[in-house]
Amino acid sequence: MKHLIDTYKHKGKRKILISELAEMGISNQQILEAFYAIPRHYFLDLVFEDQAYSNMAFQIGAGQTISHPFTVAFQTELLDVKKGDKVLEIGTGSGFQTCILCQLGTKVFSVERHLSLHQKSKKIIEFFNFNAKLFFGDGYQGSPSYAPFDRILVTCGAPEIPNELLKQLKVGGIMVIPVGEGAEQKMLKIVKINDGEVSLKEYGTFKFVPMLEHKVNSQK
Repeated sequence: MKHLIDTYKHKGKRKILISELAEMGISNQQILEAFYAIPRHYFLDLVFEDQAYSNMAFQIGAGQTISHPFTVAFQTELLDVKKGDKVLEIGTGSGFQTCILCQLGTKVFSVERHLSLHQKSKKIIEFFNFNAKLFFGDGYQGSPSYAPFDRILVTCGAPEIPNELLKQLKVGGIMVIPVGEGAEQKMLKIVKINDGEVSLKEYGTFKFVPMLEHKVNSQK
């Protein structure tokens, strides 16, 4: 893994980004503090280092992206996590969102279908000494052996709400998921009322890489 350095310049840029996120409507102070504690440039190739604190998405390999900082913050705010919550994340990607959730004191279980990203994110998450449980597998299947979860966060665009994930959500739990088959998805916040009933609210339009099935048999 590359040598990770966090300079005063990086910290200054982070403060500017956090101010921008606050201006865009992110009001949860703990989330803004987590964005300061987790240097985003650690999760990007060196070629993108200077732009790491702009509100942009970047390629991270395997046809995947690290989401805009606002999108990460917005999804995290909708998720409304509390310290100690069990959170299932679908799409580990770079590991940035995983680290934000860990920094907020949650117990993260994260599934990634691309082996190269699973291996790469594992190293950076371990660098922070977070002990998230990371799985290489099919996000549509979630992580049944660790269910139920207080929260489920999906960081890729799903054509519909996956039933298997709903089953793994606790009654009273929250799922945040972008849903839509085209280039854009609607951000949904789903609250599980009971095993047959959910409440659902839309929170605007976003663009995510598609949630893809991957037939791997490596969940433990």
